[in-house]
Amino acid sequence: MALTAAASAREILTRLHDVMAKRLPAQSKLNSVVNTIGEVLHSEVCSIYLLREGVLELFATRGLSQDAVHVTKLALGEGLVGTIAQHVETLNLDEAEMHPAFAYRPETGEEAYHSFAGVPIIRRERAVGVLAVQHADPRRYADVEIEALQTVAMVLSELIANADLVDTAGGGSVRPQPTVATHTRGFKLVEGMAAGVAVFHQPRITIEHTVAEDVEAERHRVYAAFDKMREQIERMASQAEFGGGGEQDEILATYKMFAYDEGWSRRINEAIDSGLTAEAAIERVQQRTRQRMREIDDPLLRDRMHDLEDLSNRLLRIVSGQLGTAAQMGLRQDSILIARNLGPAELLEYDRRRLKGVVLEEGSLTAHVTIVARAMGVPVLGRVRDIRRLVAEGDMLLLDVSEESLFIRPSSAMQEAFEAKLALSQKRRAAFARLRSEAPVTLDGHRVTVMVNAGLRDDIAAVDLTGADGIGLFRTEFQFLVSATLPQREAQRRLYKDVLDGVGDKSVTFRTVDIGGDKALPYLDHDEEGEEENPAMGWRALRLALDRDGLMKAQARALIEAGAGRTLNVMFPMVSEPWEFDQARALFEAQRAWLAARGKKMPAEIRYGAMLEVPALAEVLDLLLPKLDFLSIGTNDLTQFLFAADRAHPKLAMRYDWLSPSILRFLKRVTDQAHAADVPVAVCGEMGGRPLEAMALIGLGIDRLSITPAAVGPIKAMVRSLDRAALMQVVQTQLADPRTSLRAALEAWAHEHSVELA
Repeated sequence: MALTAAASAREILTRLHDVMAKRLPAQSKLNSVVNTIGEVLHSEVCSIYLLREGVLELFATRGLSQDAVHVTKLALGEGLVGTIAQHVETLNLDEAEMHPAFAYRPETGEEAYHSFAGVPIIRRERAVGVLAVQHADPRRYADVEIEALQTVAMVLSELIANADLVDTAGGGSVRPQPTVATHTRGFKLVEGMAAGVAVFHQPRITIEHTVAEDVEAERHRVYAAFDKMREQIERMASQAEFGGGGEQDEILATYKMFAYDEGWSRRINEAIDSGLTAEAAIERVQQRTRQRMREIDDPLLRDRMHDLEDLSNRLLRIVSGQLGTAAQMGLRQDSILIARNLGPAELLEYDRRRLKGVVLEEGSLTAHVTIVARAMGVPVLGRVRDIRRLVAEGDMLLLDVSEESLFIRPSSAMQEAFEAKLALSQKRRAAFARLRSEAPVTLDGHRVTVMVNAGLRDDIAAVDLTGADGIGLFRTEFQFLVSATLPQREAQRRLYKDVLDGVGDKSVTFRTVDIGGDKALPYLDHDEEGEEENPAMGWRALRLALDRDGLMKAQARALIEAGAGRTLNVMFPMVSEPWEFDQARALFEAQRAWLAARGKKMPAEIRYGAMLEVPALAEVLDLLLPKLDFLSIGTNDLTQFLFAADRAHPKLAMRYDWLSPSILRFLKRVTDQAHAADVPVAVCGEMGGRPLEAMALIGLGIDRLSITPAAVGPIKAMVRSLDRAALMQVVQTQLADPRTSLRAALEAWAHEHSVELA
């Protein structure tokens, strides 16, 4: 086909513009539409199905039997048309009958046609109909033809909405009445309970005019919107100082990369060339992005596509003049935020006193917003289907992430049950708070060290609030993730010094930057490495830092200067072999010598440790331990590497138990070796923050835990109710003759001995 997608769509839209301007009945306009599309695309069949009373009804056709119009009806998910509407996806088939969803309707007379292509007609992010073409000969429709169909479908959505031809709720179901209580489920991202009114992060922008009167004027509107958006991002980037501005901190790196992406702006211009308004062109490209997101299996790439969608929303708000978000308008009462997805920068804009929880239609465990929400202590429920259809602004919501549940417009009985559970939870927290000044000492007198994980400047306060022994893991990469450019050494030094000053005489362990792989930074060039199929096991953490030694040298100098006069604990992540630790330590020592030669004040001592996350390191511990001042086991990555199971995969998240013999035996072997070498060993990870799992770790001989601040109270209570010597004997016995999991046996023992596992 010689025509480009823009030319095809432009010819169709030009002719449709004349049709829409005429004072004709809606049915006559639809008849003209199918004839126009068929002629321009040289397609023997063109049909429009619209969603009416929950089913897809054939409203107009060129090529199929006219007797089938308003007679042929398909349920959502039925046939090719129903599949397109249900999944809001495009189909392009050279042999329609070969598709498993194909359903033959004899009244249409479509048996003469082989090829089929269909696109959803989308209104307010839901399919309200399907535009389909068919051809007698087997062939796949060209990309330019599909793109032309998708563009025309946008215009059709305006026509049929104005004519009131489709279900206003869309999606084949009627929106629940505001008085009806509803329960829905999601995927656990950040634990917690919350109650509040529903607040939409962004007001819905409904595009009312899709066909451009003046293409050049629309192009200038988009250019102006791009300029304004880029100015905003540059201004935020210049003002961003990690941790210094509280809610105003911005995570801008990926946004800036996309904001200047020429491919993105070119695609929007091509959509304008086809005859769309600026708003419709942005939405057209955004729809294509959403369709691509449904096809992406890689969680890292999917998260980056979410960043592009967030930026598209910003551009659309600018060009339409609807600039406000709920954060900018301010939360007036306890609120639960509703969004398709959310950038971490946007989350940090909200008033933490009013923001009680977040519910996402998408979301993943590895997304930056999840990491930041966990640090903020904001519960997050993700992957809640149709949440923006089920919920209205101002609806009362009850969020219980531990049960993966959201109650919408709850009944009085639901509220009473929720409040009772929340009160019990708060009572427990109050009891845990009273342990703030109490040491975590077992019944038989053994002292366990309980520290917190941190990464935000605001996290420093948690040490004092919980009575923790210090910070066992400070994730230095957070500063890199929120900066639009590589953080300067002085900015790093200020952060590290603030952390050390904030904890006083308590211990802090700084983990050197763990970026790359699943925490990619756009200001680092990854082109030569190419796209990683498994980023969690790719070019990241210490591997990246040793290759980019300029980055690590700057961090080393910042840490050494910040630690002047104190003990500085430095931990290297994802060490796979002893020589990697040797190189990293040598780099730090070279920077210490360089600074000392220039008269800089030095730390009183630098203690070097390694994180054991890669199982291979356990096989060479005898070579590494003599060089270490301490060892820390990262159970999150270690578990997924041991089981070859992606911890972000929802089907695998609960498949493997931390209390399985394989994990506990591995940890026991590592712990015994470290103790024999007189090297302190700690666990940093979610496993140490769960009372039963932490009890098992203590039973293995591990007496140093670094956990989330919220877990400190429960872990202290568990430790203070525990007989360590008796527990170690039980664990030893169980590991000698293990079952599938030690969970049941340990729970029974804890219950019998009144160990507090609340």
